[in-house]
Amino acid sequence: MLNFNTLIMKNHFYKIFIIISVVLSSCTNQLDILPTDQISSATFWKSKSDFDKALTAIYATMQSYEFSHEQPVWDCLTDNAYAQHNSGSAKEIVAGSISPSTGGYVAGVYNDSYKWIATINIFLKQLESYKGTDISDALKKQYSGEVKFLRAFYYFQLYYLYGDVPLVLEPLTVETQIQPKVPATQILNAVLADVDFAIANLPDVPYYQNSGHAVVTSAEALKARVLIFVAYGNTGTPNLETLKQVKDLTVHIQKEYSLSSNFDNLYRSAGQKGNQEIIYSVNYLAPNNTAPWDMYYGDWVVVSPLQNFVNDFECIDGLPYGVSPLTDTNDIFKNRDPRLAKSVYKDHPDFGGGKIQIPSNSRPTGYGIMKYLDPANLPFGFSTLSAQNAVIFRLGEVLLMYAEAQNEIAGPDETVYDAMTKLRARVQMPAYPAGLSKEAMRLRIRHERRIELCFEGLRYFDLKRWRIAKEIMNNVKDGLLPYHFEDKLYRWPLPQTEIDKSGGVLIQNPDYN
Repeated sequence: MLNFNTLIMKNHFYKIFIIISVVLSSCTNQLDILPTDQISSATFWKSKSDFDKALTAIYATMQSYEFSHEQPVWDCLTDNAYAQHNSGSAKEIVAGSISPSTGGYVAGVYNDSYKWIATINIFLKQLESYKGTDISDALKKQYSGEVKFLRAFYYFQLYYLYGDVPLVLEPLTVETQIQPKVPATQILNAVLADVDFAIANLPDVPYYQNSGHAVVTSAEALKARVLIFVAYGNTGTPNLETLKQVKDLTVHIQKEYSLSSNFDNLYRSAGQKGNQEIIYSVNYLAPNNTAPWDMYYGDWVVVSPLQNFVNDFECIDGLPYGVSPLTDTNDIFKNRDPRLAKSVYKDHPDFGGGKIQIPSNSRPTGYGIMKYLDPANLPFGFSTLSAQNAVIFRLGEVLLMYAEAQNEIAGPDETVYDAMTKLRARVQMPAYPAGLSKEAMRLRIRHERRIELCFEGLRYFDLKRWRIAKEIMNNVKDGLLPYHFEDKLYRWPLPQTEIDKSGGVLIQNPDYN
């Protein structure tokens, strides 16, 4: 298996993070030996500049592979794609054969989330005790809001993937380092408390402006995603009061943003600058801070879309492929939703004008992903310096959240149609036919999420929250390996290494004992 995530460690922000991490996690040496040529905990945290460096390092934690440039790999845990290199242990996950010893995302999300949460907790503790006059109380609250936004993001991954986990909101010591699990509801409450603090204290600017720093609408988008995911509980039937909160949040966000006129601009460096659709992103800056987007997906073919996914894109008349009279089985891109050609390539990426890339790896399904590839970076290979930002929240998702929430609350009213029409008009796709029932619109919105948000790391979570993962996954016929999903897979096991280290304090999720 290719160890992709180690490649990113070469970049500049991770060098900063490694330095700051030493400071964040160091304890006082009994001999009180303070080297003058290195950063230490006793000489750091002395000025605003130190906190700015630490804040930069904490933002850089989002460059962890599972949260940034491997967004597309999460689709390999679903009916959308196949992972030929088994990135994230995707093969074990779709086969339903995960265990407490499974690596990839099963262990990685847990371990990395707690690692970065520990860093955030130390930052908050140091900020609370800082007495310097160069950081005002208002700025302290802003800094706290920024890192609590990130802590909420990490704890939500833990909540949704594992359920009951330890809740750690203070720096740990040798005496307190082993923590028991708490009920998942406590984790969710902590997520919402952090995100509400962020909403109250982050800069309330017109829009994100690609700054790399979270703003009020970034936190509102996170809260909307959290709430729409938890609204369905364990039944798949949504709580309408929770969806009303989603609706209110998404209405406010829509006032501050506009859809990018060019779909490609969302995923290419030049188009991301000042893009008023992007609500929060993990930012990169070449040549020192890069991610392997083009190498992974344009050369190594880390993600291979499945035929059933390709077939799910409509024709330009809005009718399903195979049903529409415009269907052309000899050319999969002809007369199709333009997002197909912008999201998927057949055999090799071809940007036109002779700008092509012949992948060095095989194409097991015949397809690769076009989304995220930047022709400005050709040729794609190990030395390619890809600086595309990882878009975490954008207006396209917000419109879909609004439409889903409002349709469940009131049915497919004019505002639901309007949101979906805006999204489809961006790529010249026709509006939905009038007179759809709530059930029919629900299916349309779910289909639209699969198409619009493909390879953005959300499909796996969507199948789980709608409680249709078993139905969908167990009916994949073109997955290149047998798919199997059972109820216990709605929650992942805790890593066995953490269970062992706890000496019996940390209890395994019951389905994996």
